[in-house]
Amino acid sequence: MISKLSHATFYVLDQEKALDFYVNRLGFEVKTDMKMDNGFRWITISPKEQPGLEIVLYGVASGGMMDEETVGHLRAVLEKGLMGGGVFETPDIYATYEDLKSKGVEFMKPPKQEFYGTEALFKDGCGNWFSLTQH
Repeated sequence: MISKLSHATFYVLDQEKALDFYVNRLGFEVKTDMKMDNGFRWITISPKEQPGLEIVLYGVASGGMMDEETVGHLRAVLEKGLMGGGVFETPDIYATYEDLKSKGVEFMKPPKQEFYGTEALFKDGCGNWFSLTQH
């Protein structure tokens, strides 16, 4: 029986830029940041209030299971900013929205009441966009 999801992957164009964004703008904690023998960099981060979930900031590059063609397709999607990474929740969307805006986070949509709660949309600057939602 599966008991939980421990890791999820966000593909990013630039690991250093992504690490800076998630740690210094969103306030996540670094769980792991190490280089493997083959030069592959393994970075995981977690929201402070959800330390059991590690998000892998996976730099798009050939090697391992990805050939150049696959990397090209993934890079094209990321360069267009079309990779939807998921939903982040907040207890106070207006305060979080203002805080993140003041830290330079780019929003595609300000907070707006939807049928499922209040939602804003933002970009990570590395090819991903996210929903910020208050239920």
